Amino acid sequence: MRLNRYILTTLVKILLVILLALILFVLGTMIGFGGIGGGMPLKVFYPGLWTHILNFMK
Repeated sequence: MRLNRYILTTLVKILLVILLALILFVLGTMIGFGGIGGGMPLKVFYPGLWTHILNFMK
């Protein structure tokens, strides 16, 4: 029974770290695009912007 609890708590910790990393990525792109870049922060979620960025990097 202790092994199951250990595995469950470990999985929860891993999922929390992944969720926190995702939240920080989204906030970082919004701050970078909106605050530093001078654009609208929510525009960072437009697919056209990401295709432009990926085409620029090619």
